[in-house]
Amino acid sequence: MTSLPLRTPEPAAAPAPGVRDGGERLPRLRHELRAVHALVHRDLLRLACQRAHTALMLLQPVLYLFILGGGLAALIPHSSLGVGYQTYLFPGMLMMTVQAPAIMVGVRLITDRQSGYLRELLMAPVSRTTLLLGSCAGGTLVATVQGAVLLSLAGTVGLPYDPLLLALLLVGMVLASFVITALSLALAVGLRRPEMFHTLLGLVMMPLLFLSGGFFPLDSLPDWARALSALNPLAYGVDLLRRSIGLRVPGGEAGGGVEWAGAQPPLLLEAGVLVTCGALALVWAARRFGRPE
Repeated sequence: MTSLPLRTPEPAAAPAPGVRDGGERLPRLRHELRAVHALVHRDLLRLACQRAHTALMLLQPVLYLFILGGGLAALIPHSSLGVGYQTYLFPGMLMMTVQAPAIMVGVRLITDRQSGYLRELLMAPVSRTTLLLGSCAGGTLVATVQGAVLLSLAGTVGLPYDPLLLALLLVGMVLASFVITALSLALAVGLRRPEMFHTLLGLVMMPLLFLSGGFFPLDSLPDWARALSALNPLAYGVDLLRRSIGLRVPGGEAGGGVEWAGAQPPLLLEAGVLVTCGALALVWAARRFGRPE
């Protein structure tokens, strides 16, 4: 009786290159996106719960717009700006409105570190860069929402409720909110005390706001101040908002914005400057935040 030869089992086929990596990469990406969503949701819940705080932050730009703007409108001739002073002031007040909640992102980063909440976040199975991106996205969204509240008052300063105009202004506020939030995180990521952060804000953020052209034309400044304003990302945000008004409102173009070699840069280039400044600030903050606590 002859015995049948035994067949050795063939080795299992190796998975195709990249299949395992792709299978592991998708759940990892899903975890990262879920962490970003949780941080954004946290900021939105805080916005919904702290209505009195939100109303107080909106009060300052409203007072500037109607009291300061209304008082100076009678003193500043219409011909010197091309538009009424309240209309001229409106983009600067939009910038002031988004600035306050965007700055609060940096404050919360420091207070979360002091309270121990940040250490609990760092224990989550996601990267530190994802946590920083979630904080930046939440701050940008909250700042844009608050800016949209002031945007609803556009008709009180003589601006039409044109859907395209409102969309352009909303996009400009998103870019400005992103830049300020990223700058706030870059400033706060290496600090341990809120008092130091507020001191630095007084030295950095307020001069940036006054050199943005939100209150007066930049061409009325000395040459050295105009050169500094060309390096100010907030100046590009205000200029983007003001020139968006000029695109949709006949006679609404107001000069005195940022100039390069005696000419204003294109709108898309100004938007690119804002995105680049925000991205660079966020990359620098991510490098600092990635260091061990």
